[in-house]
Amino acid sequence: TIPLAVSWDLGSMGGLRNLRKQAQVGLIQTKVANQAVKSAIINGVANMYYSLTMLDEQLRTTKATIALWKKNVEAMEAMKEAAMVNEVAVAQTKANYYELQASVPALENSIRQLENSLCLLLDEPAHAIARGSFEGNSFPAEFSVGLPIHLLSNRPDVMLAEYNLASMFYEVNIARSKFYPSLNLTGTIGFTNSAGSAVFNPGKFIASAVGSIVQPIFAIGQLRANLKIKKLDYEAAELEFREALLSAGNEVSNALSAYQTAMERQTLREKEVAELTSANEKVQFLFTHTNTTSYLETLTAQQSLLSAQLSLINDKYTKVQSAIQLYQALGGGR
Repeated sequence: TIPLAVSWDLGSMGGLRNLRKQAQVGLIQTKVANQAVKSAIINGVANMYYSLTMLDEQLRTTKATIALWKKNVEAMEAMKEAAMVNEVAVAQTKANYYELQASVPALENSIRQLENSLCLLLDEPAHAIARGSFEGNSFPAEFSVGLPIHLLSNRPDVMLAEYNLASMFYEVNIARSKFYPSLNLTGTIGFTNSAGSAVFNPGKFIASAVGSIVQPIFAIGQLRANLKIKKLDYEAAELEFREALLSAGNEVSNALSAYQTAMERQTLREKEVAELTSANEKVQFLFTHTNTTSYLETLTAQQSLLSAQLSLINDKYTKVQSAIQLYQALGGGR
């Protein structure tokens, strides 16, 4: 409409500037929260993917052992017919064989459920997940122990605490600025024509402006209390930031330690598997070609080897999980 009325709030002592900066900090916090969600999704997908490959390896090892134990059952039955072993030994061998078979459906069910969970996380209908074999050796052999502390600034929780501290800083400035006068300007702009002609051919352009100063005199007690509250909020935000930084450092240190420990355990477990594999081959050879080894010793050697192989798979998976935790602890997913 004509005339046009306008008003300005010029603010005082940086009040409006601090409001603008606080709004900018709020926008950054929203982006950081988005990053936190992305990091969590990446961490979840990686964990589920490697869990699937680990279960695949366990299933493969179990099936290979089942095939071996099937031959053991057949051999034990033949030895029973030859009066070399009794019925108890045959029953024990069959029991172990059936126990291994029973673990296969449980593993397959775990794989199916994990695939469904991964599909849900990816917002896809349930389907089989294409994946490679479980190696667990595609990660670095070691990490630097002296990681620079500035890497922790990539973590969403540390950034949120940092920008919350900045927001509280501007809150204090805003509360302090309210002690000072506020300058307001109002004005009008329009056209007039003393001859009465149409507004499309105006005779004169007119403008007026009025300024006013608002002094917070009667609310000084409330303003002081509000400033004190904002200062306490700032101190609390500073403590939260320090706590977030220390907690982040502890998580990185724990993840590094867990990774190095898993590496050591995997190295020792690989040596154990190698020794048990050699022992199993020797026991099988002695049992086949001599009379110095009983069939019970061959079964014990096979059980020990299977247990060590499954433990090695778990150790590799622990190392993978530690690497994923370190990735997230350092604010991965940017």
